[in-house]
Amino acid sequence: MKISIIAVGTKMPQWVEMGYMEYAKRLPREIKVEMVEIPLGARGKNTSPEKAMQQEAEKIRAAIPTNDWVVTLEVKGKPWSTEVLAEQLGQWKMDGRNISLLIGGPNGLHASCLSLSNARWSLSPLTLPHPLVRILLIEQIYRATTILNNHPYHK
Repeated sequence: MKISIIAVGTKMPQWVEMGYMEYAKRLPREIKVEMVEIPLGARGKNTSPEKAMQQEAEKIRAAIPTNDWVVTLEVKGKPWSTEVLAEQLGQWKMDGRNISLLIGGPNGLHASCLSLSNARWSLSPLTLPHPLVRILLIEQIYRATTILNNHPYHK
């Protein structure tokens, strides 16, 4: 199973890279995770956020592998517990699905990305810093695998 995390933003601080890698290296071999970083759309006085989001959306859509199950991370998505994520992960694995998890930029995901979504997931009703979302997301994927493998990490 392959999981593509497609995230807007590049050049993350070292603490983000280290936190992300700590959990990514713990994942079982049968789950491959790839981080795809999308550059921020141009923002400025004369550029609307919508235009920036359109630029990001074009690159996000191009990065989604064909036939992937697309999950958008968004505040208005459905909250999943870690146990629900584990069930989802187990089901995707049984179905032979590869997954693309989309993380938007400062203004969120463009409507064209949301329309591709097979599932909308909210990590929290809080507004989280996008670098922190990467760490939180990979940790929850790892935690879900430990539940599926009856590993004591989740307890």
